[in-house]
Amino acid sequence: MIAFVSGTVAALAPDAAVVEVGGVGMAVHCTPDTLSALRVGRPAKLHTSLVVREDSLTLYGFADDDARQTFELLQTASGVGPRLAQAMLAVHTPDALRRAVSTGDEKSLTAVPGIGRKGAQKLLLELKDRLGAPTGAPVVGAPVAQGWRDQLHAALLGLGYATREADEAVAAVTPQAEAGDGPPEVGRLLKAALQSLNRAR
Repeated sequence: MIAFVSGTVAALAPDAAVVEVGGVGMAVHCTPDTLSALRVGRPAKLHTSLVVREDSLTLYGFADDDARQTFELLQTASGVGPRLAQAMLAVHTPDALRRAVSTGDEKSLTAVPGIGRKGAQKLLLELKDRLGAPTGAPVVGAPVAQGWRDQLHAALLGLGYATREADEAVAAVTPQAEAGDGPPEVGRLLKAALQSLNRAR
């Protein structure tokens, strides 16, 4: 198992980073919040989970070990693969997921693309005794001073939405983003954008 990768960020994409490790470029799939903290040419350390398939070896990267462990625990539920687990962590922090499961918050889970009402109910049952109790105060996302539109757009594309849908969702949350005094929080805007897309379908 590759527990982490540490090196210089060689490239960034909407849903992945390339980290140079010993002269080798390691492609690591990451959530938007994790990617937002990375900069090309700067050193980075990502906690990783290696997903092995017959035709591929895929690395998923996280800012801390809590997110990596949560990613792996989510996949112990039936029907949850790495892509859905990553989508859940793109919308919610590990602690927010623990809180949702411990309180039976079905609505929070249905905010994740690919999870409907029945799927949420099933996940609440299966994950109840696996994720553990929440450890801290609610966290809705890291503040980002600039470029929130680009980050939000890239996050939506990474979750599988079409460019037109991403454009419409960004436009829908722009009033909310510009209403506050401080920098908008991309995590909160992503949730609002996903809700607007779900309403439009």
